[in-house]
Amino acid sequence: MQNYIRKNDLKKIDINSITKDFPDLKNLKESKAITIGKWLMEWIKEDLASGKIQSNNLLPSKSEFAYMLGVSIGTIQNALRYLEDRGCVESKQCIGTLVKNTASTSAMRKLTSKRENAIEEIKKYIKSNNFNIGQHLQSAKVIAQCIGCSHNTTRLALEYLCSNGILTHKFKNSKETGWILNNNNFSINEATRNETLVTKVRNDLKNYITKNLQTGAKMPPHAELAKELHASIKTIHDALKMLIDDGILLARRGRYGTTVIKMPDEMAIEQPRETSIFAPAKETAFYYYEKTQHNIKKMIAENYSVGMKLPSIIELSKQMDLSPNTIRKAFHNLAKEGYLVFSRGRYGGTFVIDIPETEEQAFKWLAVNPQYAEAYKN
Repeated sequence: MQNYIRKNDLKKIDINSITKDFPDLKNLKESKAITIGKWLMEWIKEDLASGKIQSNNLLPSKSEFAYMLGVSIGTIQNALRYLEDRGCVESKQCIGTLVKNTASTSAMRKLTSKRENAIEEIKKYIKSNNFNIGQHLQSAKVIAQCIGCSHNTTRLALEYLCSNGILTHKFKNSKETGWILNNNNFSINEATRNETLVTKVRNDLKNYITKNLQTGAKMPPHAELAKELHASIKTIHDALKMLIDDGILLARRGRYGTTVIKMPDEMAIEQPRETSIFAPAKETAFYYYEKTQHNIKKMIAENYSVGMKLPSIIELSKQMDLSPNTIRKAFHNLAKEGYLVFSRGRYGGTFVIDIPETEEQAFKWLAVNPQYAEAYKN
């Protein structure tokens, strides 16, 4: 079994221990991310040589770097990508960014990224369109449409090609057009279209379902799956969504959770009516919010007067057997309608400012799929 690095075993570098002069971010000839990336690379090399830091030390957080340098977290993230491309650091799921240890054999859940795929697709795009040195490329938005990637991923890939001398950019802001081919003597890695991390985790989830679950079983919480598969909760969320789109899982609101409706190795079959009767999760959410609002309106009309304070969200969630988030959403909607107002502080809370009408109403959303509701009338 592979041994994964644990965050608690790592030494984190104190942001205040960085004594290298900050980079000049005013008079730039390249993007802020590249400038900061080069500054970080020099700092890491100098402090590694002097023994102030060591391989596998954990870098300060992105937010700490952003606050110290006065830039956005996104800029720091792009700067760290620049460092990772040059082998100075490596990022690990659920841990952070480590000073690179080239001799390390520790297991690392990091595969081909979307940006790396975009880099190779842009290279193919340049070759197939016979761009000449000095010729202008289209904007990142147009290139993104041509290669089938998102605008942001394409922009990051273009910045990478700039940092490697393949392209140059005549503007400081990489969001503007002005990409110029500087060198067409590059190779294309045809094997780059590997699995992204989300795709790999989706396959791992398929194996997990096959070994541990059966049709009708409920999936474990995201946090438990993240720990089991050594991936972030966000990656688990995206991988589960892919399995839902594949028809292997069914997402249902509230206590029902996400359920296995087909084993991964089964052939595509018609969705059973006992699972299809549930409406899509997004529609069901609207139903619960509106139903909860109606019940709270009725409670206010029967038991409260203007100026009175309602129970807390936690108290109401226990009384109504609903999640705090459903109560919170209903409160905000009732506030928008002019029935409630929120107040902070020791004497704060949720107060009634108008008494709602309580006539019965038809809800806009159904909790079940009307296509299958007829099957259960009898």
